[in-house]
Amino acid sequence: MEKQMFCFQCEQTMGGTGCTGRAGMCGKSAPAAKLQDELTGALIGLARTAAANAPTSKTNRIILEGLFTTITNVNFDVATIQLMIDKVNAEKDTISPNSDVNYDVEQIWNDNEDVRSLKSLILFGIRGIAAYAYHALMLDYTDKEVDAFFLKALTALGENWGMNELLPIVMETGKANLACMELLDKANTETYGTPQPTSVPLTIEKGPFIVISGHDLHDLKLLLDQTNGKGINIYTHGEMLPAHAYPLLKKYPHLKGNFGTAWQNQQKEFDNIPGPILFTTNCLMPVRSSYADRVFTTEVVSYPEIVHIDDTKDYTPVIEKALELGGYAEAQHFTGINGGATVMTGFGHGTVLAVADTVVDAVKAGAIRHFFLVGGCDGARPGRNYYTDFVKKAPADTVILTLACGKYRFNDLDLGTIGGLPRIMDMGQCNDAYSAIKVAIALAKAFNCSVNDLPLSLVLSWYEQKAVCILLTLLYLGIQNIYLGPTLPAFVSPNVLSYLVENFHLTPITTPEEDLKKILG
Repeated sequence: MEKQMFCFQCEQTMGGTGCTGRAGMCGKSAPAAKLQDELTGALIGLARTAAANAPTSKTNRIILEGLFTTITNVNFDVATIQLMIDKVNAEKDTISPNSDVNYDVEQIWNDNEDVRSLKSLILFGIRGIAAYAYHALMLDYTDKEVDAFFLKALTALGENWGMNELLPIVMETGKANLACMELLDKANTETYGTPQPTSVPLTIEKGPFIVISGHDLHDLKLLLDQTNGKGINIYTHGEMLPAHAYPLLKKYPHLKGNFGTAWQNQQKEFDNIPGPILFTTNCLMPVRSSYADRVFTTEVVSYPEIVHIDDTKDYTPVIEKALELGGYAEAQHFTGINGGATVMTGFGHGTVLAVADTVVDAVKAGAIRHFFLVGGCDGARPGRNYYTDFVKKAPADTVILTLACGKYRFNDLDLGTIGGLPRIMDMGQCNDAYSAIKVAIALAKAFNCSVNDLPLSLVLSWYEQKAVCILLTLLYLGIQNIYLGPTLPAFVSPNVLSYLVENFHLTPITTPEEDLKKILG
Protein backbone atom coordinates (compact mmCIF):
# COMPACT_ATOMS: atom_id res chain seq x y z
CA MET A 1 0.00 0.00 0.00
CA GLU A 2 1.35 3.42 -0.97
CA LYS A 3 2.31 5.59 1.99
CA GLN A 4 0.33 8.76 2.58
CA MET A 5 1.93 12.17 2.63
CA PHE A 6 2.68 13.88 5.91
CA CYS A 7 3.28 17.61 6.13
CA PHE A 8 2.76 20.06 9.00
CA GLN A 9 5.11 22.88 8.08
CA CYS A 10 2.50 25.61 7.45
CA GLU A 11 -0.14 27.24 9.64
CA GLN A 12 -3.09 25.88 7.68
CA THR A 13 -2.13 22.24 8.12
CA MET A 14 -5.15 19.94 8.21
CA GLY A 15 -6.89 19.73 11.57
CA GLY A 16 -4.05 21.64 13.17
CA THR A 17 -2.01 18.43 13.26
CA GLY A 18 -0.76 17.54 9.77
CA CYS A 19 -1.82 17.09 6.15
CA THR A 20 -2.18 13.47 5.10
CA GLY A 21 -3.94 11.69 2.26
CA ARG A 22 -3.85 12.74 -1.38
CA ALA A 23 -3.11 16.47 -1.04
CA GLY A 24 -2.21 19.17 1.45
CA MET A 25 -4.25 22.23 2.33
CA CYS A 26 -1.87 24.27 0.16
CA GLY A 27 -2.79 22.14 -2.86
CA LYS A 28 0.47 20.17 -2.92
CA SER A 29 -0.11 16.59 -4.08
CA ALA A 30 0.99 13.55 -2.07
CA PRO A 31 3.60 12.60 -4.74
CA ALA A 32 5.02 16.14 -4.62
CA ALA A 33 5.10 16.10 -0.81
CA LYS A 34 6.92 12.78 -0.74
CA LEU A 35 9.44 13.98 -3.30
CA GLN A 36 10.06 17.09 -1.20
CA ASP A 37 10.81 14.80 1.73
CA GLU A 38 13.18 12.85 -0.50
CA LEU A 39 14.79 16.12 -1.57
CA THR A 40 15.25 17.11 2.07
CA GLY A 41 16.88 13.74 2.78
CA ALA A 42 19.19 14.23 -0.20
CA LEU A 43 20.15 17.69 1.09
CA ILE A 44 21.00 16.20 4.49
CA GLY A 45 23.11 13.59 2.69
CA LEU A 46 24.86 16.29 0.65
CA ALA A 47 25.60 18.35 3.78
CA ARG A 48 27.02 15.34 5.62
CA THR A 49 29.16 14.45 2.62
CA ALA A 50 30.40 18.03 2.25
CA ALA A 51 31.18 18.23 5.97
CA ALA A 52 33.28 15.07 5.75
CA ASN A 53 35.05 16.18 2.56
CA ALA A 54 34.86 19.65 1.01
CA PRO A 55 32.04 21.49 -0.74
CA THR A 56 32.53 22.65 -4.32
CA SER A 57 31.78 26.20 -5.49
CA LYS A 58 28.32 24.97 -6.52
CA THR A 59 27.38 23.25 -3.27
CA ASN A 60 26.05 26.28 -1.43
CA ARG A 61 23.84 27.42 -4.32
CA ILE A 62 22.41 23.91 -4.79
CA ILE A 63 21.57 23.76 -1.07
CA LEU A 64 19.79 27.13 -1.29
CA GLU A 65 17.83 26.02 -4.35
CA GLY A 66 16.91 22.70 -2.76
CA LEU A 67 15.72 24.18 0.52
CA PHE A 68 13.84 26.98 -1.27
CA THR A 69 12.06 24.38 -3.42
CA THR A 70 10.49 22.82 -0.32
CA ILE A 71 8.92 26.02 1.08
CA THR A 72 5.12 26.08 1.10
CA ASN A 73 3.48 27.36 -2.11
CA VAL A 74 6.70 27.32 -4.15
CA ASN A 75 6.86 24.10 -6.17
CA PHE A 76 3.92 21.84 -7.03
CA ASP A 77 5.61 20.02 -9.93
CA VAL A 78 6.91 16.48 -9.37
CA ALA A 79 9.07 16.65 -12.50
CA THR A 80 11.08 19.68 -11.39
CA ILE A 81 11.36 18.42 -7.80
CA GLN A 82 12.82 15.18 -9.16
CA LEU A 83 15.29 17.18 -11.26
CA MET A 84 16.34 19.03 -8.09
CA ILE A 85 16.87 15.71 -6.29
CA ASP A 86 19.03 14.52 -9.17
CA LYS A 87 21.00 17.77 -9.03
CA VAL A 88 21.64 17.37 -5.29
CA ASN A 89 22.72 13.74 -5.67
CA ALA A 90 25.01 14.62 -8.59
CA GLU A 91 26.70 17.27 -6.46
CA LYS A 92 27.13 14.75 -3.65
CA ASP A 93 28.82 12.35 -6.08
CA THR A 94 31.08 15.15 -7.32
CA ILE A 95 32.27 15.79 -3.79
CA SER A 96 32.64 12.10 -2.95
CA PRO A 97 32.09 9.65 -5.84
CA ASN A 98 29.74 6.79 -5.01
CA SER A 99 28.95 8.27 -1.60
CA ASP A 100 26.43 6.17 0.29
CA VAL A 101 25.50 8.92 2.76
CA ASN A 102 21.70 9.15 2.62
CA TYR A 103 18.95 10.09 5.01
CA ASP A 104 15.25 9.25 5.24
CA VAL A 105 13.31 12.27 6.56
CA GLU A 106 10.64 9.96 7.95
CA GLN A 107 13.11 9.31 10.76
CA ILE A 108 12.43 12.88 11.88
CA TRP A 109 8.65 12.62 11.54
CA ASN A 110 8.64 9.33 13.48
CA ASP A 111 11.00 10.45 16.28
CA ASN A 112 9.76 11.34 19.75
CA GLU A 113 7.69 14.51 19.67
CA ASP A 114 10.23 16.77 21.38
CA VAL A 115 13.10 15.81 19.09
CA ARG A 116 10.76 16.03 16.11
CA SER A 117 9.67 19.48 17.28
CA LEU A 118 13.20 20.85 17.61
CA LYS A 119 14.37 19.33 14.33
CA SER A 120 11.30 20.79 12.64
CA LEU A 121 12.14 24.25 13.99
CA ILE A 122 15.65 23.89 12.57
CA LEU A 123 14.52 22.46 9.22
CA PHE A 124 11.69 24.91 8.63
CA GLY A 125 13.89 27.75 9.87
CA ILE A 126 16.70 27.05 7.40
CA ARG A 127 14.15 26.73 4.59
CA GLY A 128 13.14 30.31 5.33
CA ILE A 129 16.75 31.50 5.60
CA ALA A 130 17.51 29.84 2.26
CA ALA A 131 14.92 32.02 0.55
CA TYR A 132 16.57 35.19 1.85
CA ALA A 133 20.07 33.92 1.05
CA TYR A 134 18.91 33.05 -2.46
CA HIS A 135 17.57 36.58 -3.08
CA ALA A 136 20.88 38.02 -1.88
CA LEU A 137 22.81 35.60 -4.09
CA MET A 138 20.89 36.85 -7.13
CA LEU A 139 22.49 40.24 -6.42
CA ASP A 140 25.93 38.59 -5.91
CA TYR A 141 25.91 38.98 -2.13
CA THR A 142 26.93 36.02 0.03
CA ASP A 143 27.97 35.33 3.61
CA LYS A 144 30.41 32.49 4.28
CA GLU A 145 29.18 32.01 7.85
CA VAL A 146 25.54 31.73 6.74
CA ASP A 147 26.54 29.22 4.03
CA ALA A 148 28.49 27.21 6.61
CA PHE A 149 25.48 27.16 8.93
CA PHE A 150 23.31 25.48 6.29
CA LEU A 151 25.80 22.59 6.28
CA LYS A 152 25.92 22.53 10.08
CA ALA A 153 22.13 22.59 10.51
CA LEU A 154 21.44 19.97 7.83
CA THR A 155 24.11 17.72 9.32
CA ALA A 156 22.53 18.12 12.78
CA LEU A 157 19.19 16.97 11.39
CA GLY A 158 20.79 13.66 10.49
CA GLU A 159 22.29 13.12 13.95
CA ASN A 160 20.69 11.06 16.71
CA TRP A 161 20.66 13.98 19.13
CA GLY A 162 18.42 14.88 22.04
CA MET A 163 16.99 18.19 23.24
CA ASN A 164 20.20 19.37 24.92
CA GLU A 165 22.14 19.12 21.67
CA LEU A 166 19.37 20.47 19.43
CA LEU A 167 18.26 23.52 21.43
CA PRO A 168 21.51 25.44 20.76
CA ILE A 169 21.11 24.73 17.03
CA VAL A 170 17.57 26.13 17.17
CA MET A 171 18.88 29.38 18.69
CA GLU A 172 21.76 29.45 16.21
CA THR A 173 19.18 29.24 13.42
CA GLY A 174 17.80 32.55 14.64
CA LYS A 175 21.31 34.01 14.72
CA ALA A 176 22.02 32.85 11.16
CA ASN A 177 18.77 34.37 9.93
CA LEU A 178 19.63 37.72 11.51
CA ALA A 179 22.92 37.72 9.57
CA CYS A 180 21.10 36.68 6.41
CA MET A 181 18.44 39.41 6.72
CA GLU A 182 21.23 41.94 7.27
CA LEU A 183 22.94 40.61 4.13
CA LEU A 184 19.77 40.91 2.05
CA ASP A 185 19.06 44.39 3.40
CA LYS A 186 22.56 45.43 2.34
CA ALA A 187 22.15 43.80 -1.07
CA ASN A 188 18.82 45.52 -1.72
CA THR A 189 19.76 48.99 -0.48
CA GLU A 190 23.20 49.06 -2.12
CA THR A 191 21.66 47.89 -5.39
CA TYR A 192 18.39 49.82 -5.46
CA GLY A 193 18.85 52.60 -2.89
CA THR A 194 17.32 53.27 0.53
CA PRO A 195 13.51 52.85 0.50
CA GLN A 196 11.50 56.07 0.61
CA PRO A 197 7.91 56.54 1.83
CA THR A 198 5.75 56.04 -1.24
CA SER A 199 2.02 56.09 -1.90
CA VAL A 200 1.09 53.24 -4.24
CA PRO A 201 -2.17 53.35 -6.23
CA LEU A 202 -4.41 50.30 -6.51
CA THR A 203 -5.86 51.49 -9.83
CA ILE A 204 -4.99 49.50 -12.95
CA GLU A 205 -4.71 51.76 -15.99
CA LYS A 206 -6.11 50.78 -19.37
CA GLY A 207 -3.88 48.92 -21.80
CA PRO A 208 -1.43 45.99 -21.65
CA PHE A 209 0.07 45.13 -18.28
CA ILE A 210 2.00 42.45 -16.39
CA VAL A 211 1.53 41.53 -12.72
CA ILE A 212 4.69 40.38 -10.92
CA SER A 213 4.35 38.52 -7.63
CA GLY A 214 6.74 37.16 -5.02
CA HIS A 215 9.79 38.72 -3.41
CA ASP A 216 12.67 38.83 -5.89
CA LEU A 217 13.49 42.46 -6.75
CA HIS A 218 16.12 41.28 -9.25
CA ASP A 219 13.44 39.65 -11.38
CA LEU A 220 11.37 42.84 -11.23
CA LYS A 221 14.35 44.94 -12.38
CA LEU A 222 14.96 42.58 -15.32
CA LEU A 223 11.28 42.69 -16.27
CA LEU A 224 11.23 46.49 -16.11
CA ASP A 225 14.26 46.65 -18.38
CA GLN A 226 12.77 44.24 -20.92
CA THR A 227 9.39 46.01 -21.03
CA ASN A 228 10.77 49.55 -21.15
CA GLY A 229 9.26 51.47 -24.06
CA LYS A 230 6.91 48.64 -25.10
CA GLY A 231 3.69 50.25 -23.85
CA ILE A 232 3.27 47.65 -21.09
CA ASN A 233 2.64 48.71 -17.50
CA ILE A 234 3.99 46.70 -14.56
CA TYR A 235 2.04 46.11 -11.34
CA THR A 236 3.32 44.46 -8.21
CA HIS A 237 1.37 41.86 -6.26
CA GLY A 238 1.69 40.56 -2.70
CA GLU A 239 5.16 40.84 -1.20
CA MET A 240 6.48 42.68 -4.27
CA LEU A 241 4.62 45.83 -3.13
CA PRO A 242 7.62 47.33 -1.21
CA ALA A 243 9.57 47.48 -4.50
CA HIS A 244 7.82 50.81 -5.19
CA ALA A 245 9.85 52.44 -2.41
CA TYR A 246 13.33 51.76 -3.87
CA PRO A 247 14.71 54.82 -5.73
CA LEU A 248 16.22 52.89 -8.64
CA LEU A 249 12.98 51.02 -9.31
CA LYS A 250 10.86 54.15 -8.82
CA LYS A 251 12.60 55.68 -11.85
CA TYR A 252 10.77 53.36 -14.23
CA PRO A 253 7.62 55.25 -15.30
CA HIS A 254 5.82 52.04 -16.27
CA LEU A 255 6.03 50.65 -12.72
CA LYS A 256 2.53 51.90 -12.02
CA GLY A 257 0.99 50.43 -8.86
CA ASN A 258 -0.15 47.31 -7.03
CA PHE A 259 -2.67 44.73 -8.20
CA GLY A 260 -4.99 43.05 -5.72
CA THR A 261 -4.61 42.30 -2.06
CA ALA A 262 -2.94 39.44 -0.17
CA TRP A 263 -1.62 36.31 -1.85
CA GLN A 264 -4.40 34.00 -0.63
CA ASN A 265 -6.98 35.99 -2.61
CA GLN A 266 -5.27 35.39 -5.94
CA GLN A 267 -7.61 32.68 -7.24
CA LYS A 268 -10.50 35.14 -7.09
CA GLU A 269 -8.58 38.26 -8.08
CA PHE A 270 -6.80 36.64 -11.04
CA ASP A 271 -10.03 35.17 -12.44
CA ASN A 272 -10.02 36.07 -16.17
CA ILE A 273 -7.42 38.79 -15.62
CA PRO A 274 -6.55 40.37 -19.02
CA GLY A 275 -2.82 40.28 -18.36
CA PRO A 276 -0.10 37.75 -17.47
CA ILE A 277 1.18 37.04 -13.95
CA LEU A 278 4.83 36.25 -13.24
CA PHE A 279 5.59 34.37 -10.01
CA THR A 280 9.17 34.91 -8.86
CA THR A 281 9.04 33.12 -5.50
CA ASN A 282 6.49 31.49 -3.24
CA CYS A 283 2.86 32.50 -2.64
CA LEU A 284 1.70 30.59 -5.74
CA MET A 285 -1.64 28.86 -5.21
CA PRO A 286 -3.07 26.03 -7.36
CA VAL A 287 -3.73 27.66 -10.71
CA ARG A 288 -7.34 27.76 -11.95
CA SER A 289 -8.33 27.22 -15.57
CA SER A 290 -9.71 30.77 -15.94
CA TYR A 291 -6.17 32.19 -15.93
CA ALA A 292 -3.84 29.19 -16.31
CA ASP A 293 -2.79 30.26 -19.82
CA ARG A 294 -1.38 33.53 -18.48
CA VAL A 295 0.64 32.38 -15.48
CA PHE A 296 4.42 32.17 -15.73
CA THR A 297 6.99 31.01 -13.17
CA THR A 298 10.71 31.56 -12.76
CA GLU A 299 13.57 30.61 -10.41
CA VAL A 300 12.59 27.64 -8.16
CA VAL A 301 8.83 28.24 -8.56
CA SER A 302 7.15 25.57 -10.66
CA TYR A 303 3.67 24.30 -11.43
CA PRO A 304 2.59 21.49 -13.79
CA GLU A 305 1.94 22.59 -17.39
CA ILE A 306 2.75 26.25 -16.62
CA VAL A 307 5.38 28.04 -18.75
CA HIS A 308 8.65 28.43 -16.84
CA ILE A 309 11.15 31.22 -17.56
CA ASP A 310 14.60 29.67 -17.22
CA ASP A 311 17.87 31.21 -16.06
CA THR A 312 18.35 33.06 -19.36
CA LYS A 313 15.64 35.43 -18.02
CA ASP A 314 14.12 36.05 -21.41
CA TYR A 315 10.66 37.35 -20.58
CA THR A 316 9.53 37.46 -24.22
CA PRO A 317 6.69 34.93 -23.64
CA VAL A 318 5.33 37.08 -20.79
CA ILE A 319 5.60 40.25 -22.87
CA GLU A 320 3.90 38.64 -25.87
CA LYS A 321 1.06 37.41 -23.65
CA ALA A 322 0.58 40.92 -22.24
CA LEU A 323 0.29 42.37 -25.73
CA GLU A 324 -2.03 39.56 -26.84
CA LEU A 325 -4.42 40.00 -23.88
CA GLY A 326 -4.39 43.77 -24.20
CA GLY A 327 -5.29 44.67 -20.62
CA TYR A 328 -8.42 46.51 -19.54
CA ALA A 329 -10.30 48.73 -22.00
CA GLU A 330 -10.77 51.30 -19.25
CA ALA A 331 -8.99 52.00 -15.97
CA GLN A 332 -10.09 49.75 -13.10
CA HIS A 333 -10.32 51.46 -9.73
CA PHE A 334 -9.71 48.64 -7.26
CA THR A 335 -9.47 49.06 -3.49
CA GLY A 336 -7.95 47.31 -0.50
CA ILE A 337 -10.08 45.14 1.78
CA ASN A 338 -11.13 48.21 3.79
CA GLY A 339 -12.02 50.33 0.76
CA GLY A 340 -8.82 52.39 0.48
CA ALA A 341 -7.63 53.38 -3.01
CA THR A 342 -3.91 53.60 -2.15
CA VAL A 343 -1.41 52.01 0.22
CA MET A 344 1.83 53.36 1.67
CA THR A 345 5.16 51.57 1.86
CA GLY A 346 8.83 52.47 2.29
CA PHE A 347 9.23 52.97 6.04
CA GLY A 348 12.40 50.93 6.41
CA HIS A 349 15.02 51.55 9.05
CA GLY A 350 16.71 54.20 6.90
CA THR A 351 13.56 56.32 6.85
CA VAL A 352 12.43 55.75 10.43
CA LEU A 353 15.85 56.27 12.00
CA ALA A 354 16.26 59.48 10.01
CA VAL A 355 13.41 60.92 12.10
CA ALA A 356 14.34 59.10 15.30
CA ASP A 357 14.55 62.38 17.24
CA THR A 358 10.96 63.19 16.27
CA VAL A 359 9.85 59.74 17.41
CA VAL A 360 11.70 59.97 20.71
CA ASP A 361 10.34 63.46 21.39
CA ALA A 362 6.79 62.27 20.63
CA VAL A 363 7.17 59.44 23.13
CA LYS A 364 8.63 61.69 25.81
CA ALA A 365 5.85 64.24 25.26
CA GLY A 366 3.22 61.52 25.61
CA ALA A 367 1.99 61.88 22.02
CA ILE A 368 2.99 58.28 21.33
CA ARG A 369 2.02 55.88 24.09
CA HIS A 370 2.93 52.58 22.47
CA PHE A 371 4.29 50.94 19.32
CA PHE A 372 2.82 47.77 17.87
CA LEU A 373 4.55 45.66 15.25
CA VAL A 374 1.57 43.96 13.64
CA GLY A 375 2.61 41.87 10.67
CA GLY A 376 3.83 38.58 9.31
CA CYS A 377 2.35 36.05 6.93
CA ASP A 378 -1.28 36.19 5.88
CA GLY A 379 -3.49 33.20 5.11
CA ALA A 380 -7.07 32.08 4.58
CA ARG A 381 -7.82 30.41 7.91
CA PRO A 382 -10.76 32.01 9.78
CA GLY A 383 -9.61 34.16 12.67
CA ARG A 384 -7.15 36.32 10.78
CA ASN A 385 -9.57 39.26 10.96
CA TYR A 386 -8.10 39.56 14.46
CA TYR A 387 -5.26 41.61 12.98
CA THR A 388 -7.58 44.03 11.17
CA ASP A 389 -9.66 44.48 14.31
CA PHE A 390 -6.56 44.86 16.49
CA VAL A 391 -5.26 47.73 14.35
CA LYS A 392 -8.67 49.41 14.16
CA LYS A 393 -9.08 49.20 17.93
CA ALA A 394 -5.54 50.34 18.78
CA PRO A 395 -5.79 53.75 20.53
CA ALA A 396 -5.11 56.90 18.54
CA ASP A 397 -1.90 57.56 20.50
CA THR A 398 -0.28 54.33 19.26
CA VAL A 399 1.78 53.63 16.14
CA ILE A 400 1.43 50.51 13.97
CA LEU A 401 4.61 49.22 12.36
CA THR A 402 3.94 46.46 9.85
CA LEU A 403 5.69 44.25 7.32
CA ALA A 404 5.18 41.18 5.14
CA CYS A 405 1.85 40.21 3.57
CA GLY A 406 -0.05 40.37 6.87
CA LYS A 407 -0.30 44.11 6.30
CA TYR A 408 -2.91 43.63 3.57
CA ARG A 409 -5.45 43.13 6.33
CA PHE A 410 -5.25 46.83 7.18
CA ASN A 411 -2.68 48.73 5.07
CA ASP A 412 -5.34 50.64 3.13
CA LEU A 413 -6.74 52.18 6.33
CA ASP A 414 -6.19 55.87 6.99
CA LEU A 415 -5.53 56.14 10.72
CA GLY A 416 -4.13 59.65 10.59
CA THR A 417 -0.78 60.86 11.88
CA ILE A 418 1.13 61.49 15.09
CA GLY A 419 3.68 64.30 15.06
CA GLY A 420 3.65 64.31 11.28
CA LEU A 421 4.23 60.55 11.06
CA PRO A 422 1.56 58.19 9.71
CA ARG A 423 0.14 55.86 12.33
CA ILE A 424 0.61 52.89 9.98
CA MET A 425 4.15 52.46 8.65
CA ASP A 426 4.90 49.60 6.26
CA MET A 427 8.52 48.54 6.72
CA GLY A 428 8.57 46.19 3.72
CA GLN A 429 8.77 42.48 3.01
CA CYS A 430 9.00 39.74 5.64
CA ASN A 431 12.80 39.89 5.53
CA ASP A 432 12.52 43.57 6.46
CA ALA A 433 11.90 42.39 10.00
CA TYR A 434 15.57 43.39 10.07
CA SER A 435 14.40 47.02 9.78
CA ALA A 436 12.07 46.59 12.74
CA ILE A 437 14.91 45.07 14.77
CA LYS A 438 17.25 47.95 13.91
CA VAL A 439 14.62 50.52 14.86
CA ALA A 440 13.87 48.74 18.15
CA ILE A 441 17.56 48.56 19.08
CA ALA A 442 18.04 52.26 18.23
CA LEU A 443 15.02 53.28 20.33
CA ALA A 444 16.25 51.18 23.25
CA LYS A 445 19.59 52.97 23.02
CA ALA A 446 17.86 56.37 22.90
CA PHE A 447 15.83 55.57 26.02
CA ASN A 448 18.74 53.82 27.73
CA CYS A 449 16.79 50.62 28.28
CA SER A 450 16.48 47.11 26.86
CA VAL A 451 14.26 46.31 23.89
CA ASN A 452 11.95 44.42 26.25
CA ASP A 453 11.49 47.60 28.33
CA LEU A 454 10.36 49.68 25.35
CA PRO A 455 6.68 50.60 24.86
CA LEU A 456 6.72 48.11 22.00
CA SER A 457 4.69 44.93 21.49
CA LEU A 458 4.99 42.37 18.70
CA VAL A 459 1.72 40.90 17.47
CA LEU A 460 2.63 38.47 14.72
CA SER A 461 0.82 36.23 12.27
CA TRP A 462 2.55 33.25 10.74
CA TYR A 463 1.91 30.99 7.77
CA GLU A 464 5.08 29.44 6.38
CA GLN A 465 8.77 28.87 6.97
CA LYS A 466 10.10 32.41 6.62
CA ALA A 467 7.92 33.36 9.57
CA VAL A 468 9.56 30.51 11.50
CA CYS A 469 13.10 31.78 10.95
CA ILE A 470 12.05 35.35 11.85
CA LEU A 471 10.47 34.13 15.09
CA LEU A 472 13.69 32.24 15.90
CA THR A 473 15.67 35.44 15.28
CA LEU A 474 13.49 37.34 17.74
CA LEU A 475 13.96 34.59 20.31
CA TYR A 476 17.72 34.55 19.69
CA LEU A 477 17.75 38.29 20.44
CA GLY A 478 15.94 37.62 23.71
CA ILE A 479 12.79 39.51 22.74
CA GLN A 480 9.92 38.50 24.99
CA ASN A 481 6.14 38.75 25.23
CA ILE A 482 5.51 38.09 21.53
CA TYR A 483 1.85 37.52 20.65
CA LEU A 484 1.55 34.82 17.97
CA GLY A 485 -1.41 33.59 15.94
CA PRO A 486 -3.84 32.77 14.59
CA THR A 487 -2.83 29.31 15.86
CA LEU A 488 0.37 27.90 17.30
CA PRO A 489 2.57 25.70 15.07
CA ALA A 490 1.47 22.06 14.89
CA PHE A 491 5.11 20.95 14.96
CA VAL A 492 5.79 22.52 18.38
CA SER A 493 5.38 19.87 21.07
CA PRO A 494 3.88 20.66 24.51
CA ASN A 495 7.31 20.46 26.16
CA VAL A 496 8.94 22.76 23.60
CA LEU A 497 6.01 25.16 23.87
CA SER A 498 6.37 25.17 27.65
CA TYR A 499 10.06 26.03 27.20
CA LEU A 500 9.20 28.94 24.89
CA VAL A 501 6.48 30.23 27.21
CA GLU A 502 8.66 29.94 30.31
CA ASN A 503 11.79 31.49 28.78
CA PHE A 504 10.33 33.99 26.30
CA HIS A 505 6.71 34.44 27.43
CA LEU A 506 5.47 33.55 23.96
CA THR A 507 1.71 34.11 24.07
CA PRO A 508 -1.10 32.91 21.78
CA ILE A 509 -3.42 35.70 20.64
CA THR A 510 -6.91 35.79 22.17
CA THR A 511 -9.16 38.70 21.16
CA PRO A 512 -8.06 42.23 20.16
CA GLU A 513 -9.87 43.73 23.15
CA GLU A 514 -8.33 41.34 25.68
CA ASP A 515 -4.82 41.55 24.23
CA LEU A 516 -4.87 45.35 24.01
CA LYS A 517 -6.04 45.54 27.60
CA LYS A 518 -3.30 43.16 28.70
CA ILE A 519 -0.62 45.11 26.82
CA LEU A 520 -1.72 48.65 27.62
CA GLY A 521 -3.26 48.04 31.05
